[in-house]
Amino acid sequence: MKIGIAVLGAGRWGVNLIRNFLEHPNSEVLAVVDPNRDSLAAVQKQFNLDASVILATNWSQVQALPGLQAVAIATPASTHYTLAAAALKQGYHVLAEKPLALNLTEAIELCQLAEKQQRQLFVDHTYLFHPAVDRGQRIIQHHQLGKLRYGYAQRTHFEPVRHDVDALWDLAVHDIAIFNTWLEQTPIEVRAIGTVFPKSDVRRKKFDGSRKKEEGRGNKEEGINQQAAEIENQFAPALLTTNPAEKLADLVWVTLTYPDGFQAFIHLCWLNPDKQRRLTVVGSLATLIFDEMSLETPLIVQRGHSDWGGEENNSCESALAPQPTGLRHREVLSLEQVEPLRRVCDRFLKCVQTNTPCLTSSGAASVELIRILSTLSKSLALGGQPLIPF
Repeated sequence: MKIGIAVLGAGRWGVNLIRNFLEHPNSEVLAVVDPNRDSLAAVQKQFNLDASVILATNWSQVQALPGLQAVAIATPASTHYTLAAAALKQGYHVLAEKPLALNLTEAIELCQLAEKQQRQLFVDHTYLFHPAVDRGQRIIQHHQLGKLRYGYAQRTHFEPVRHDVDALWDLAVHDIAIFNTWLEQTPIEVRAIGTVFPKSDVRRKKFDGSRKKEEGRGNKEEGINQQAAEIENQFAPALLTTNPAEKLADLVWVTLTYPDGFQAFIHLCWLNPDKQRRLTVVGSLATLIFDEMSLETPLIVQRGHSDWGGEENNSCESALAPQPTGLRHREVLSLEQVEPLRRVCDRFLKCVQTNTPCLTSSGAASVELIRILSTLSKSLALGGQPLIPF
């Protein structure tokens, strides 16, 4: 039997979810919800939807739809908590885009609610389903890079500037998730420094007023449907005020320190002239490079000798001397040709069918990522002070 799904949000990512669920043999798109009628019309035209598919401007119009079993949420991040909580309370399984929520308390509440309702809460961390990430994990697990030294990532582009989250919350989660997966560890210390560019600061207010409520807030279950009704009338980013001491950054530099001493450095920016999606892990024997923008060679291993394993040579002559060409070898790795989001949707549907969680993208796994993001936000506000995620 096919699983009935409603997709909330018909923007860029919502359209991708609609396409994948329409094409999957085990799912049936019963409804698409978006407050923008033009977006609904565009979806209808693009996919030539059957007349039985309900196109609604309000979640309340479809929340009691016969045959509905699951809800996919592809709305602005500031709406995720409210809509996910409402769907879980109605007894639906939930696939939510990242981040699951904008603070740790709300993320934990959603996990508890899913457990109480005995429903699956699945978070779309798409990169964890990318064939390059799978292959990279096997390479690292088989110690093909030697002793891991450090890693770095660049995730930048030129606009759009989000109005409900900053560059840290919008971009960092991907690379943090990949590093955690590849290393099979979570960082024991994090720090972040950042910059606000005046033009973007004028265009938007700070997003994380909800985060300052983490301490001492009451139970939010009552009235959640009323909140959902208010917020879904327009899936618009919430422009919330926050502590004026909190920094909202368009450019962020993140440092993650792991238990074994490995450090990862991440450059994030949404006002950078170059679009970069590149992650590198350097080892004593080889370097692994995942460059999503390189369509022909997204994953390579560069092999070569390293003096780190032996005696140090700090002389200027050694540092400036040209490297013999025979010491380096660049290997382009073959990858399975499959869309990562297709794998996400397939795994979610299997979780719904069996009512069992996916350890990679469960709500609990997402909570750990939000714990790190929340701590990084605090470090950012404190001018880059190193902090322990807790």
